[in-house]
Order: sequence, then C-alpha cells, then structure tokens
Amino acid sequence: MQVKECMTAHVELGTPDMTVCDAAKKMREGDFGILPIQENDRLVGMLTDRDIVVRAIAVGKDPDQTSVRDIMTHSVLYCFEDQTLEEVADNLGRNQVQRLPVLNRQKRLVGILSLGDLAQSIEHPDNIEESLSQIKKPSPGESPELHLQ
Repeated sequence: MQVKECMTAHVELGTPDMTVCDAAKKMREGDFGILPIQENDRLVGMLTDRDIVVRAIAVGKDPDQTSVRDIMTHSVLYCFEDQTLEEVADNLGRNQVQRLPVLNRQKRLVGILSLGDLAQSIEHPDNIEESLSQIKKPSPGESPELHLQ
C-alpha cells in the first residue's frame, strides 16, 4: 500500500513569523499536534505541540511575543506519497518520529502521515512491527532535539 492511500490529505500550514500563541490556537482549533511551517511556498520547518511546551513554555518564553521561527524544528524529514508503507515505517523507526509530512515528487506538501494512519492501514503488521518499535520518547535528561527532527 502506498502512503497516499492512508495519509491525512487536509493539512493546515503555519508561517515562521506567526506567534507561538497563534500557532497553538490553530493547532487547538484543528485538533492536530503538528503544524508544517511554510515560507515562500516551501516547507521550512515543523512545529509540534511538544516544541511549544519544551522550547517555549518550559523555558519561560512569552508565547504572545515569541515567533514560531524561534522554536520550530528547522530540519524537515518527509516521505513521498508514492512510497510504500513498509519503507516509511522503517524510516519512522530509524529516525524516531511519529509523523511525517508527505510530499509529491515535485516536493509540494500533499498530506501528513502519522503512526495512527499507519496502524489503521497496514495490511501486514508483522512486517513493520520491528521498525515501529524503535520509536521511543526521550528519556529524562535526553535532549528533545534528538527526537524532534
């Protein structure tokens, strides 16, 4: 099965110059935990609910004054819509991420793929169980940077 068959196609986008508070409100209203960040028609970063907590709130940054650019993850891992779920599951496990933006071959954002999407769509769960088992949350004291890219 290909990624495009199970991804979430409707994706809201944010901008690097929006405030963390505005981004959080957008995420709350849309009921999603990740916000792809675009600038000049290109994906330039990702913002997660965890980024907001760890990189802004926990260090005392004012969410009304802090821009998304200051706390977003700048390196963006992604997958292509025509890749197989098995390929992508292996990448999720290897990179320890739970969601990936989905691009077409022209590198335009066309969706988001989450672990939930995978879990509901996998035809042969035993084939990717090992890959997904590599995904873990950071242990206390570990840098969140290692797991958010």
